[in-house]
Amino acid sequence: MTALSVLDLSPITQGSTASQSLANSLDLARHAERLGYRRYWLAEHHNMPGIASAATSVVIAHVAGGTKSIRVGAGGIMLPNHAPLVIAEQFGTLAALFPGRIDLGLGRAPGTDMLTARALRRNLESADNFPQDVVELMGYFQPAEEGQRIRAVPGEGQSVPVWILGSSLYGAQLAALLGLPYAFASHFAPAELDHALEVYRTRFQPSAQLDKPYVMLGLNVFAAPSDAEAKLLFSSLQQAFVNLRSGRPGQLPPPVENYDRDLDPAAKAMLAQALSCAVVGSPETVRQGIDAFISRTGADELMVTAQCFDHAARVRSFEILADVHKSMSKAA
Repeated sequence: MTALSVLDLSPITQGSTASQSLANSLDLARHAERLGYRRYWLAEHHNMPGIASAATSVVIAHVAGGTKSIRVGAGGIMLPNHAPLVIAEQFGTLAALFPGRIDLGLGRAPGTDMLTARALRRNLESADNFPQDVVELMGYFQPAEEGQRIRAVPGEGQSVPVWILGSSLYGAQLAALLGLPYAFASHFAPAELDHALEVYRTRFQPSAQLDKPYVMLGLNVFAAPSDAEAKLLFSSLQQAFVNLRSGRPGQLPPPVENYDRDLDPAAKAMLAQALSCAVVGSPETVRQGIDAFISRTGADELMVTAQCFDHAARVRSFEILADVHKSMSKAA
């Protein structure tokens, strides 16, 4: 049965604070660990009023330090923002602190706007060097060779699994070429999903890390006792997307009844496309949606995200999904 994991942006809700969001992330991670989710990933975004995970490696340490067994990682680190050596040292340190529990997903986008990318003090052409930077970073995790002048300490000799993230064919091609697991951002950019899966699977070359293709797909899941309640929870994400695409990013808004009813056609079309990979509803609706998505894509793992305004509702959504997944596993 396809494994389940959690993607958390550590959302800052309207009227709340980053401190509360980070506390909520740790609480959700502890629930996810208890419920049997495989891994808990956090994402790097900058200059976003509604996301508290900008210092991603710091938040990973916060979550890993408060849990015991669940894998914790980055989904992902936006490598053009960083020197590969710095990321090798950061994740080498995390692996030294939490052996066997750290993942490193790498993305090519800046995770922000171009003005903020400049403020991050990285060359904007660094995205063109993404393949070379990935190879350089992976090299720092290898055991040091005699005479090696630049070393990642901590980092060298650490078996930190590296993933390639993507929302286009570029990441699929690179992951296949390097023989790395591939995570596709279908939860917000699903347009190239099917083509990317075909490219990755057909061009995959085995590596020391992975002998056959392994795909993890992002999926929005909002589960509640009833379809109506789940739809209401989903409206927070819908509002956030409209605000973001309209140039008005902000904190995660509270849910609104029938939010999409009065939207203009352009906004409706945007949401229908960007959030097409979403399962919203009661336990039975979620079961059917999950089953259909797995059957269509053949995903090895689902990276589930649920940006609910109410933290208790978010925890409950992941509890419902875990129960559904267990029943599906038994049936299988």
